[in-house]
Amino acid sequence: MRLIVNIPAYNEEKVIGQTIQRIKDSFKRDFYFTGVGNQIEDKLIQVVDDGSDDKTAEAAQKAGADLIVSYKPNRRLAYSFKQAVENALENGADIMVNIDADGQFDPEDIPQLLEPILRKKVDMVIANRFGKHKAENIPWIKNLLNQLAAKLIGFFLGHKIEDLTCGFRAHNREVLLRLNLTNVNFTYTQETIIDAIGKNLKLLWVPVKVTYFQDRESRIVSSIWKFVSNSSKIILKAIRDVRPLKFFGWPGLFFLALSLIGFAIFLINYFQTFKITPYLNYILFSSLTLLLGIQLLIFALIADMIKSNRRITEEIMYQEKRHRLKEVSKDQG
Repeated sequence: MRLIVNIPAYNEEKVIGQTIQRIKDSFKRDFYFTGVGNQIEDKLIQVVDDGSDDKTAEAAQKAGADLIVSYKPNRRLAYSFKQAVENALENGADIMVNIDADGQFDPEDIPQLLEPILRKKVDMVIANRFGKHKAENIPWIKNLLNQLAAKLIGFFLGHKIEDLTCGFRAHNREVLLRLNLTNVNFTYTQETIIDAIGKNLKLLWVPVKVTYFQDRESRIVSSIWKFVSNSSKIILKAIRDVRPLKFFGWPGLFFLALSLIGFAIFLINYFQTFKITPYLNYILFSSLTLLLGIQLLIFALIADMIKSNRRITEEIMYQEKRHRLKEVSKDQG
């Protein structure tokens, strides 16, 4: 079994070497030589240099990274993750762990993410920064927005989500083959969780310690409001594709209910006076909400049909990727 620890990096020349060394040191833990951990025969470190302006790739190579993917220009985190998955699969990854380059996550926690996957209990394990161990120095607004979004989206999807945006996570090969990113211009963290839930993959969150560096500027969040705006678009599109009946159906039923209430108020007043003109606004309101409700329900049915077609397309893509990677593995062997 092959483990690839992936490090997405953008202008991390100063710290990438230290992070790689910490990961190498973590490979010496007893976990990898006893119990379920000894299933892992190969442990590789992969760095995806996302169009850095400095010497991140050279520093990673010097520190002993086994695989390096480098391209220009900077394409943001989602594109970086897509490249990481493709390269990990091409190099025979059975499990891919994603960890930040800046050292805020501790590589010693990697076995916590690996164990449930190795025991075949789950397909994907995500680090939880808001559980037993509270994240140190995390901005309060980031903490609040993440937990609020996790609860709302979890409620809508019918699945408990403990941390929606953490990039420290482990994926088995099935997840790597099945995930399909439609957005490659911002971040991947929310979309992949929603996509995995929609495909009935098994997810688990484990609490980890993380310390945010107060003097470090975020590579993703230049503005909290821009982050919220971009994330909201990604989340809404992902939910629309995963739960189309709910996405369009619930608002449709809401407007139909408003329409019925409007008609009921009109009828109550009409049978008291037998006059239509004074209550014409109720008829107009009810008619508009009725049409809007019916339209949204039609959208829900159409979107559900599109989802069915998408599921067939993704299954074909999944089988094609499996076949192609088997052929690549034969050629390498």
